Amino acid sequence: MGATWDGEGVNFAVFSADATLVELCLFSDDGRKELARIPLRERDGDVWHVYVAGLTPGTQYGFRAHGRYAPDEGFRFNPNKLLIDPYARRLSGKFRNSDALLGYAARSTRADLSFDTRDSAFAVPKSIVTDPSFAWGDDRAPRHRRSVSVHYEAHVKGMTAQHPGVDRKRRGSFLGLCSAPILDHLNTLGVTTVQLMPVMAHLDERFLQEKGLLNYWGYQSVGFFAPDPRFLRQGELWEFQTMVRRFHSAGIEVILDVVYNHTGEGNQLGPTVCFRGLDNRAYYRLADNPRFYDDVTGTGNTLNLEHPAVLRLVMDSLRYWVEAMHVDGFRFDLAATLGRGPSGFDASRGFISAIRQDPVLNRVKLIAEPWDIGPGGYQLGAFPHPFMELNDRYRDGVRRFWKGEALATADLASRLLGSAELFDHDGRGATSSVNFITSHDGFTLHDLVSYNAKHNWANGEENRDGHEPNHSDNMGVEGPTEDTKVRTARERRKRNLLATLFLSQGTPMLLAGDEAGNSQGGNNNAYAQDNAIGWVNWDRPDKALTAFVARLARLRREHPVLRQRLFLHALPRGTDGIPDLYWRKPCGETPSPEDWHDPAWRTLCVEIRASSFTPAYSMTDDVLFAVFNADGPAEVHLPDCLPDRRWTQVLDTAHPAQADTPVAAQSVHVAPQSVAVFAQAPV
Repeated sequence: MGATWDGEGVNFAVFSADATLVELCLFSDDGRKELARIPLRERDGDVWHVYVAGLTPGTQYGFRAHGRYAPDEGFRFNPNKLLIDPYARRLSGKFRNSDALLGYAARSTRADLSFDTRDSAFAVPKSIVTDPSFAWGDDRAPRHRRSVSVHYEAHVKGMTAQHPGVDRKRRGSFLGLCSAPILDHLNTLGVTTVQLMPVMAHLDERFLQEKGLLNYWGYQSVGFFAPDPRFLRQGELWEFQTMVRRFHSAGIEVILDVVYNHTGEGNQLGPTVCFRGLDNRAYYRLADNPRFYDDVTGTGNTLNLEHPAVLRLVMDSLRYWVEAMHVDGFRFDLAATLGRGPSGFDASRGFISAIRQDPVLNRVKLIAEPWDIGPGGYQLGAFPHPFMELNDRYRDGVRRFWKGEALATADLASRLLGSAELFDHDGRGATSSVNFITSHDGFTLHDLVSYNAKHNWANGEENRDGHEPNHSDNMGVEGPTEDTKVRTARERRKRNLLATLFLSQGTPMLLAGDEAGNSQGGNNNAYAQDNAIGWVNWDRPDKALTAFVARLARLRREHPVLRQRLFLHALPRGTDGIPDLYWRKPCGETPSPEDWHDPAWRTLCVEIRASSFTPAYSMTDDVLFAVFNADGPAEVHLPDCLPDRRWTQVLDTAHPAQADTPVAAQSVHVAPQSVAVFAQAPV
């Protein structure tokens, strides 16, 4: 499918079941002049194709599809609209904001039922014939076990646009992201896996352009194979491939945030630039009235993965990014949509079943965002192995505990153990839960402790957009302050949140810039802020916080009980008869059922060992005791040690620079609003 160069010419193949004719349009090297139109005379089933001898990589092209224009029946063919190739490996330039992109007359009273005859070629990027071969050398995927993984969510431009160590000419690009200062920073933090926000070619919504804004995040894909031209400095595939190779050389995996649940063409009033013009009834799920779309994504349309050709497109795209571009996995946006069938979400069929049996894809990391906005769209915990899932209950539960909300302690206990009530089924591991405090969608860590309310005015939607509730806490002052007490409280709260993240079973995920104290000025939905609001500010990074995150990552590496694949259920271990888990109150007693429902109980203690399900040959003697104190100062009774061991304090968020300290007494003082961790060490 797409354009395939064989050394002597190019074969073009494109799917359309309902078209009456498909034409290949060839353009000049600058993409401005259409040189020829060639009918695709050959047809195998619903795949139209033609071979053109003499063409080489770099040739610019597009398609035009002829057929019925009857929107009230689902047909939207308009040969006046140039269409990008769904399989294009590269695109030239950007879409232009023009009414010519619309298949209908923009000013007609009949809206999309009307027909527009203007040629849209001047406003559409051209597809480019591309040879994806690359000198990979000895490139090898790091393939980190999930139990040792630390994920880091970043935006290609946002991570580098203001970084003083990145060459100005490479800022905002793939080559800038893989520069030495970025790789060194990630290795210092202990990051194993970078999760990149959408890097595929996308379309900016018209309503944003009219406000002078752009879709900075890029969740409006229109090219499932083509890197977004805005991240390329020379417009070549090798730039992305070089980035991946350099990340791998640094021991870091690359995961892509991919959007296959919808496209950037929007609803019935959106532009006709690709799928809609090729075969609207095949590519999209239509409503009972086929003029409109079955929209469970909130974007105007839903991709129809029930259609074999569309499912093939998505599977081919995923395999291409793994095999030709060497990426290590995917985070699926609104993944509940990908599992929808005629009767709703079904994890045992369709796309989810296809990817699980695919020999290329079932060996890479797969992360689901387990929800959409349709009926029955919240599916946290419902995805099968080997999928991991973003756990928003973890985010909210941990935030609520440290904010001091009533009855949050019992929920924190569940989150610390990898949310077993959600994920411990069908052979899934505790690493299935991707734990996060912050992500691109919401407050940054600094803003989480600095704002009680969102401040999204720059988005031009009168502050109505953005996630709520945020469970945030400004510590008494909204926004920036010079009050020393408030700033000190905020810094400790940040350390508490980060410490909880790294001390929890599951897979931790950091948001880029949180370790440096980055702020978005209270904007919790910076999707349209391709500016200093959305970019990471590296001007005055919080070096102390960065060092603290690195220490947390090191602590997690050194103590295998913090990163277990098997769940903990307080069951006796076969090796020594000791339960793998003890919950305790500060006095050392086991909490009663009444304690778990006590709204005033805000100091949770836990003693952790290797899971009782761990085979004897891999059983570790590692033992940790952690105190999560969201209350005032506490005297905490330490559990008894083995005869040849004693407790050593290895972490104190109240004194983050304190070195490991042996403890002689049976009880210790734990500062208010802090996390303390103790490890059993040989005497």
